[in-house]
Amino acid sequence: MDPNWEEALNRFEMVIDSGTEAMRIKAIIKLAQLSNHAPEHILGRTIPVLANLIADHSSNNSSVSLQRVVVYCLKCIACEADGRLASEIGQSGALLSILRLLPEADDSFGKVAVKCIWCLVNLDNGNRLIVAMNGGLEIIISMLNSSTSVRRYLLEILSVLSLLRMVRRRLACLGGFQFLVEAGSCGNMLSRERACQAIGLLGVTRRARRMLVDLGVIPVLVELLRVGDSTTKLVAGNSLGVISAHIDYIGLVAQAGAIPLFAELLQGPEPLGHEVAEDAFCLLAVDEANAVSIAEHLVRILREGNDEAKAAAANVFWDLSGYKHSVFVVRNSGAIPLLVELLGSQSSEVRETVSGAIAQLSYNEADREALIESGAVSRLLELLLHDDSEELKDNAAEALINFYEDSVQQERISEVVDHPSFRSMRDRLTRIRTSDDRMVSSMSAMNIEELARED
Repeated sequence: MDPNWEEALNRFEMVIDSGTEAMRIKAIIKLAQLSNHAPEHILGRTIPVLANLIADHSSNNSSVSLQRVVVYCLKCIACEADGRLASEIGQSGALLSILRLLPEADDSFGKVAVKCIWCLVNLDNGNRLIVAMNGGLEIIISMLNSSTSVRRYLLEILSVLSLLRMVRRRLACLGGFQFLVEAGSCGNMLSRERACQAIGLLGVTRRARRMLVDLGVIPVLVELLRVGDSTTKLVAGNSLGVISAHIDYIGLVAQAGAIPLFAELLQGPEPLGHEVAEDAFCLLAVDEANAVSIAEHLVRILREGNDEAKAAAANVFWDLSGYKHSVFVVRNSGAIPLLVELLGSQSSEVRETVSGAIAQLSYNEADREALIESGAVSRLLELLLHDDSEELKDNAAEALINFYEDSVQQERISEVVDHPSFRSMRDRLTRIRTSDDRMVSSMSAMNIEELARED
């Protein structure tokens, strides 16, 4: 038989209003025990009653024991109704009261209060704002400087608060960066992911990036890239990419073992993961030793990966072939024969990205020779004449125009010089080169005095 919840609520309110402290404590503990059974509307009506018992007003004479039980009960209620009751608790003023009581609380009460705040901020965005705007960040960091018994909860509170811009702006001056890095290395995975996301947002600025690196953030992010779930790996990879945007840290990221992990991300099922890994590789490849290591992983993917991974790997080679120091890296890696072979892939995405990479490689004479030896010209001619993709035809035409500069290849390529894609691409490249020549000529004509005047 279901209990009469309205009658039980009336009895509870009567005890709170006129009962002894012992009776009040007993009734509140009973409410906490029944919170996962009571209807949402009944629990909601108890929130103002409980909030009043810890409110800061002259008529409130609640003891610490009673306050501790109230806060514990509020934590139990907050966990119900998918966060809706957590929002009501914040709006009732109870969260502000808990923040007010926390700095002076003893260890026992402090544990209960921190766990309650942890629930409230994890379940409701509005509660995060309440904590951040009412001194909660300062309280949490102060406790992190000394507390160990509830440290994990404090770190997880900090990580969720750090998603707020107003919190991130204050972290450095409060000495909170060290704790944010710590939050990325321990606790539940969702909390570590949040800390990682905040680190990525903070790392955009040079000063914050340097501070985070000095505090050991790179190994923390690499570990998350290794052990995180699929979402966490994306966030960690993106944050590592942000850190890698400074030349001084590229070596540290590679030394921490990031390159093989980004290669795994490139082979994963997430399209966003491919983008994150591609961007990271392009940054890390600024260092020649990194470029060699990256190329080795990309070659393996071109051999063994699925179509999506092969296309992503070809995209990276496309980018790397534009780096002067990486030109010989791509050639020496053994990638060129594989790229030429993949021009015959059944996947249009693979053919398009591979043809783009080959077009970029064709600007280098030594790479052109390697491409010719691998049979690229015949495949490109076939694609230009018979493939349906306009992007692929443009890429093939661009490469063939570069091959046409080789007198040995001119006769073979002459059969397509009147092809619309070939003519269009040749005209486009002519305009670009003319514009570049004019720019160089114009800059050469400017003397030092003219430059000084323009400054």
